[in-house]
Amino acid sequence: MTDVPVIEIRDLHKAYGSLEVLKGVSIAAPKGSVVSLIGSSGSGKSTLLRCANLLEDSQQGEILFKGEPVHWKGRGHHRRPADAKQVLRIRTNLSMVFQQFNLWSHLTILQNVMEAPVTVLGRDRAQVEQAARGYLEKVGIGDKADAYPAMLSGGQQQRAAIARALCMEPEALLFDEPTSALDPELEQEVVKVIRDLANEGRTMLIVTHDMKMANDVSDHVVFLHQGQIEEEGPPETLFGAPKSERLRGFLSSTMAV
Repeated sequence: MTDVPVIEIRDLHKAYGSLEVLKGVSIAAPKGSVVSLIGSSGSGKSTLLRCANLLEDSQQGEILFKGEPVHWKGRGHHRRPADAKQVLRIRTNLSMVFQQFNLWSHLTILQNVMEAPVTVLGRDRAQVEQAARGYLEKVGIGDKADAYPAMLSGGQQQRAAIARALCMEPEALLFDEPTSALDPELEQEVVKVIRDLANEGRTMLIVTHDMKMANDVSDHVVFLHQGQIEEEGPPETLFGAPKSERLRGFLSSTMAV
């Protein structure tokens, strides 16, 4: 077992024009750990996640995958990843689950889950189908394999999106507000799946507004405020004895809802 984190971000800066969204953020997700990012809307949580997965370009700082730094070319707003093959390799190992489910409406749920492993990774179709059916069972919708997304509830569609992410056999899962588009009742279906994945020891980076879930599943919680880490630590400390006045205010407003 190595101590090298699956994902590590060092002093990351990200701006849109003159608007600074991330102002020197450093986080690490060791293998088998669950790291949750919390904070107000606009604090930079989702941007940080998208930078980690190289869906967004950052202007300064390092991103490392299993100790391997991303290679860059250019500087500042002209900085881009230098190696397209490295980007593809990292992205396929960091499966992302979005707030909106992003399922292909013209494909069945099974076809949605199989699509990327077959077309992007070139894996054997029969083996991928077997794995895909197994992941659909894991998230509790094995009976929906031949249905189309429009025939499923929001909670079922999000569980299908999680099965799709798992079918890539990634090193880590990245969740961007996975329950915020769902009714509270359907939200709990998805929270249960995420909790089960955490119990399996999967490496996860989760942006969430659900403080109860963050408290339950996380090994480490990071509170972002205006693009900087205001406070971080184990959930029992952050939720049980927050030091920062800003965090106390944030928790009192979110937990009261």
